[in-house]
Amino acid sequence: MKDIKMRIKSVESTMQITKAMELVASSKLRKAKQKVEQTRPYFYTLYKTLNDIANSDTEFSSVFLQPREQVKKVGYIIIAGDRGLAGGYNNNMFKLFSSHSEGKEVCCIPVGKKALDYCKRKNIEIVSYDLASVENVKNADCIKAGQIMTEMFKNGKIDELHMGYTTFVSMLSQEAQMMQILPLTNVDAKKSNKAKMLTVYEPDSETLFDMIVPQYVTGIITGGIAESWASEVASRRTAMDSASKNAAEMVDSLSLKYNRARQAAITQEITEIVSGAGAL
Repeated sequence: MKDIKMRIKSVESTMQITKAMELVASSKLRKAKQKVEQTRPYFYTLYKTLNDIANSDTEFSSVFLQPREQVKKVGYIIIAGDRGLAGGYNNNMFKLFSSHSEGKEVCCIPVGKKALDYCKRKNIEIVSYDLASVENVKNADCIKAGQIMTEMFKNGKIDELHMGYTTFVSMLSQEAQMMQILPLTNVDAKKSNKAKMLTVYEPDSETLFDMIVPQYVTGIITGGIAESWASEVASRRTAMDSASKNAAEMVDSLSLKYNRARQAAITQEITEIVSGAGAL
């Protein structure tokens, strides 16, 4: 009975922690969802601008649109969490990255402490440590990361750039995804003889396009971090809610065992007293 009582106290103590973490995650989730909604318009505007520039000139070409004949080295931006206790959030991302990068020479900018630890453990070349804490990432850090990876692609140090992030589908659903950033396969540079838009770009469309690409990459990184942060918080809230429910069920089960043991002890005492009285 004493062991069961101590076990109940231990589980109740754990349940208090999981409940507190669930409440913290719920409060952070509202801010995280707002940030996701705020970052999307910036990304869409840049994307539309790149398409407009690419379609403004029939002779348009850019190094950022040209796939490399041979992919020797691939750059990755891997976004994970700062802490655990978030269900399969971190593991799902690392499994996706492992399968996507298998057999390739890679370098990486890890975002989040768990991503940094993973890269160190797997001896992956780390390009920058500036985004080691996903919760405290600043816009300046995203700008620097975007410029670094864009320059590496432009100079031929990497032949592709991918970002691994977790998209926020709903409170109960988050999906790990791998997105190709460079070369820009989603920007459509149409080569036709039809009249193009009457827009003049200074100094020229290609130079302006190449100037905007680092900002576009920065926008993608910012959006990916916002999506992943919201997904992490939602995943942690779900995990802590499930843990709290499991703890409550365990307390109920242990309480039942305790009551049964207590009842058995009382019954045994009564039986001994009755037996003793009968012997007299």
